[in-house]
Amino acid sequence: MQRLLFGLLTCLVVSTSQAAVVRFEVNRREPFAKGETFGSAGAYERIIGRVYFAVDPTLRQNAEIVDLALAPRNSLGQVEFWADLFILAPVDLAKGNGALLYDVNNRGNKLALGMFNSAGGNDPSTREHAGDGFLMRQGYTVVWSGWDGELLPGGDRLRLMAPVAKSGNESITGQVRCEFVPSPNTKRMVVNWANHGSYRPTEKGLREATLTIRPRPSSARVIVPREQWTMHVADVSSDSPTQLPNIEVEIPAGMQPGAIYELIYEAADPLVMGVGFASVRDLIAAFKSGAGDANPLVKEGQPLIRRAHGFGVSQSGRFLREFVYLGFNEDEQGKKVFDGIMPHVAGGGLGSFNYRFAQPTRHSNQHDHHDYPPDRFPFAYETLTDPLSGQTEGILRRAVVTQTAPLVMHTQSSGEYWTRSGSLVHTEPLGVHDSEVPDGVRIYAFGGTQHGPAGWPLPGGSGQNLPNPGDYKPFLKSLLLALDRWATDGTEPPVSRFPTIRDGTLVDWRHNATGFPNIPEVSYPEIIQQPHFLDFGPRWLTQRIIDYQPPVIRGDYKVLAPRCDVDGNDLGCLQPPEVAVPVATYTGWNLRKADVGAEGQLVSLTGSYIPFPRTRADRERAGDPRLSVQERYESLDEYVRQFTAACDKLRSGGYLLEEDAERLIKRHRERVSVLFD
Repeated sequence: MQRLLFGLLTCLVVSTSQAAVVRFEVNRREPFAKGETFGSAGAYERIIGRVYFAVDPTLRQNAEIVDLALAPRNSLGQVEFWADLFILAPVDLAKGNGALLYDVNNRGNKLALGMFNSAGGNDPSTREHAGDGFLMRQGYTVVWSGWDGELLPGGDRLRLMAPVAKSGNESITGQVRCEFVPSPNTKRMVVNWANHGSYRPTEKGLREATLTIRPRPSSARVIVPREQWTMHVADVSSDSPTQLPNIEVEIPAGMQPGAIYELIYEAADPLVMGVGFASVRDLIAAFKSGAGDANPLVKEGQPLIRRAHGFGVSQSGRFLREFVYLGFNEDEQGKKVFDGIMPHVAGGGLGSFNYRFAQPTRHSNQHDHHDYPPDRFPFAYETLTDPLSGQTEGILRRAVVTQTAPLVMHTQSSGEYWTRSGSLVHTEPLGVHDSEVPDGVRIYAFGGTQHGPAGWPLPGGSGQNLPNPGDYKPFLKSLLLALDRWATDGTEPPVSRFPTIRDGTLVDWRHNATGFPNIPEVSYPEIIQQPHFLDFGPRWLTQRIIDYQPPVIRGDYKVLAPRCDVDGNDLGCLQPPEVAVPVATYTGWNLRKADVGAEGQLVSLTGSYIPFPRTRADRERAGDPRLSVQERYESLDEYVRQFTAACDKLRSGGYLLEEDAERLIKRHRERVSVLFD
């Protein structure tokens, strides 16, 4: 009996010292959509509050968090922090499907309802916010939480209150780099974007800060004389001692539109930003195990969440890739966290999430933010050796060793091949041959789409062409259900669909290789986002501390792009029905027009919609090599027949739901009817 009591006490001490989620604080629990029922799942409720964490810096599972050992500790030697929490759950959890969908917020914003329900908002409460109710009708519990310590308050954004790293009682300092690209008629601009703060400059930083300008990423940086610009630092909130200020640069004479400005200054007090990974890991682990005081997803002492899937769009998809890469899909007890993940439009990137003076909102693109850390090795899920750095790594390598690898559905648009290094997800780093996609991974490339579908009617923008409305969202719904079946009983999901070197559909991106047609008044890109092997200094690889600002380019990785058919539409991809039965050319690229600056560079994350000529006479008059709409389809009914056949093929392959096929047929009949008048 004494041994038993001692053992129980020991377990209690270990559990306390390794506490992850300490407690939940529910501030509001109220009906969603006025209590409307959604199929067998019934009514849903909103659960809003905070979750409090405490992590042990000595645990193996926390070893990858940069500067965690330098954060303040409580009496048990743990590092404490908290995050905002928002849940949509069946009022009766037992009526749900047992699966949790964690939507990694994007810069504080909730995106899952927009992607799966065609609705959403940052404070979903009404029936309109539920859209078509897909996630609710399927019985998912949808969870969001703060993970980004850079965010400024406001707009119902979800924040993480990350700890500050200190050297004893002294502030840690370092060089911070902020890049921004102004629009026309700009004199004053924030140096960080999407409602993010910036690290506080030291007195030396304010005094010795430098500002440079260059027209293109490859151009030499030119110093802007200090007397020509001013640096403004403003506190925006007093609700936390770790709140970052807002920093702006002002040039009274005006900024050059489209040019790349780069501010470098000394800052103090880096946030331990990597605790964002631990917060997601520990939150999901708590919901699956029932841990944490006042856990809102526990009923009568029993957890009702049996499976958990992570979904992330763009930055959030990169978060999921790095989450798994760094080993965070293993919780503190050695158990698997996410059963499945769906990184969407993440391309080949990781993130700016876990280094000293990390800036989570920074990304990598062709024109702007080209020299930030996200596009770095490893790119693929398979373990490969990088010929530039000599590292041998893969996104899943650590998770395979600990037997905690999630099932993966990697989805991306055509735009990721042009602006997000998308081909490196499924080739080796120099683009010589295809990589071997692991058994537990599916890759779906949505041909003829851009990073996020453009609305209809098509808006204007910074591009020379109309933006691309090709809609991949119906695919996501069917694939999410397939991912859950895969995790539940091993049912194989639809086969991967992406272009390959092997079958000749993934090629050099230049015009003569892709076969893009010569369309009148349409310029083809002379540039693509091709990531560099960047040297951030001697402490980067081992300590994740940047010593070189800006970094030094040591080499280039090689990206490829899908080959085109005679109309300029992508081959080898999973095509939405409107691309498979086209009335236009749908591309993953668009070029900046002259009046926005940096003419000819790629518009960030934007594709093109280039309509076919309406009639044969229109085609001949313009000299357009593409067949006209009326030459392809003798009538609107014939167009609808072919469109319906394309939907049927996608549905039988498991890529499209029947309810979405019916909706798409109706939508596109209405959109193209004017072409047959």
